Amino acid sequence: MRVLGIDPGLRNLGWGVIDVSGSRISHIANGVCHGTGEDLGDRLLALFDALTDVVARFAPDTAAVEQTFVNKDGAGTLKLGQARGIAMLVPARAGLPVGEYAPNTIKKTVVGVGHADKRQIDHMVRLQLPGIEIAGPDAADALAIALCHAHHARAGDRLAQAVERVRA
Repeated sequence: MRVLGIDPGLRNLGWGVIDVSGSRISHIANGVCHGTGEDLGDRLLALFDALTDVVARFAPDTAAVEQTFVNKDGAGTLKLGQARGIAMLVPARAGLPVGEYAPNTIKKTVVGVGHADKRQIDHMVRLQLPGIEIAGPDAADALAIALCHAHHARAGDRLAQAVERVRA
């Protein structure tokens, strides 16, 4: 299974691609799509085009996106939500199932604690994917999202197999 993790952002949208085969996880690529331009429409279009290229180049089987958390800046949260819409639209348009995970779920899955900082996330991503070069904090977060999705997908597969054994 090839997993695309996406960390939505209006200026910097991180992405990371991993392959999962049983318990083996390997890094394929990671990077950052940049929302360029002065107005919101231009930035969203730049993100859409760049992420569409990532999906075409790496042909993932599934994708996962971080859920938006609401903070004190309502306008900022709304703008982030628009970038998140692009992050969900592009893989859905390619026919991929898209998982969504809360920030604390991602951190707890990858780091072991739900309130980990960016440094801890980067460190644990590097431990789980040794020798990789990470394009920046947004790409590290995207790889963490992909790792979280892989972990939850494997757990779901094990549950489905157990249910099937019981029914047989």
